[in-house]
Amino acid sequence: MIMKKIILSLLVMGSVMISCKDSNMKIDKAQYSGKDVSGEASIIRNKETKSAELHIQSSGKWILYAGSSVEDIDFSKPVAEGEGSGTFSLNVPDSIRTYFQLVTPEGKAILAERHLPMTGGYNFRDLGGIKTSDGKYIKWGKIFRSDDLHTLTDDDLNYLSSISLVSIVDFRSPDEIKRSPDRLPASVKTDYAYSITPGNLLAAKSLTDLKESQMDSAMMEMNVLLVSDTSCVNKYKDFFTLLQEEKDVPLMFHCSAGKDRTGMGAALVLFALGVDENTIIDDYLSSNTYLGDKYAQYIAQNPNLKPLFQVKKDFLMAGIDQIKKDHGSVENYLTDVLGVDIQKFREKYLY
Repeated sequence: MIMKKIILSLLVMGSVMISCKDSNMKIDKAQYSGKDVSGEASIIRNKETKSAELHIQSSGKWILYAGSSVEDIDFSKPVAEGEGSGTFSLNVPDSIRTYFQLVTPEGKAILAERHLPMTGGYNFRDLGGIKTSDGKYIKWGKIFRSDDLHTLTDDDLNYLSSISLVSIVDFRSPDEIKRSPDRLPASVKTDYAYSITPGNLLAAKSLTDLKESQMDSAMMEMNVLLVSDTSCVNKYKDFFTLLQEEKDVPLMFHCSAGKDRTGMGAALVLFALGVDENTIIDDYLSSNTYLGDKYAQYIAQNPNLKPLFQVKKDFLMAGIDQIKKDHGSVENYLTDVLGVDIQKFREKYLY
């Protein structure tokens, strides 16, 4: 009799546990919740075909829902579900961007591709999905960064139109813009030319005569100028003014390579949103991965110019350390110099 009661209790406990797991898989609104599973899955799109795949590392069940925006994710029918790790092709449109909700018994996360599939571009990225120091996440589809847009294809532009980009901020010089004018998606209402030319530092040097170590020093000096030269600082201030205006978002900012002027701009945005410094450095260094093909030929022909076509932690930190030296902290610089209302900025861009 006692044994029967024990067995019955175990069966009841098992059914309760299964019921709890099933309830954890139910969802009707896009969200991040429970265990942080955002690092266990990623969406990758093919640069040429723009087809989508889910890459996931999981030991349990999972479900994936999709929609044309985070707000419009359809929870009535999954686009994929499974158990365990793997790479899974996703049956979603190739011509438009899709946002996803991953659901597991332990946690939930919103997903999209971080690196956008531009056939004619290299370093087009969404800042969405990056986790902050206090456990929040940057909203997807609001702030983008890129290299130049001159060689984007018609398919690229059609894809970007599905994001409904409203504003473009171009940090390139007038000469750069004239040589390689942007190709913009139809959704863009305003293209802001906020040229950042830190003293024409590199142009004033005979680059081919410099050793690699000298190039490193020049790049660090340039990053100091980006955050201290009055002209550069004013352009970053204008940039943050746009980001704080509802009518100018979604917004994309870029320069030629999307790594120096844009890299510093992205770092400042991430600092403003409360992302930790190590994550910001990792994001900055990602340009080396995405720009490898773009500049491989130049580096092969001029190995000493490698620092000009890549980024290093020391480059970014030269600027950040200068900010800390002059203003005490990056947050002080953002509020006192660039005019950022940190609290409202985070309310606007964080889940």
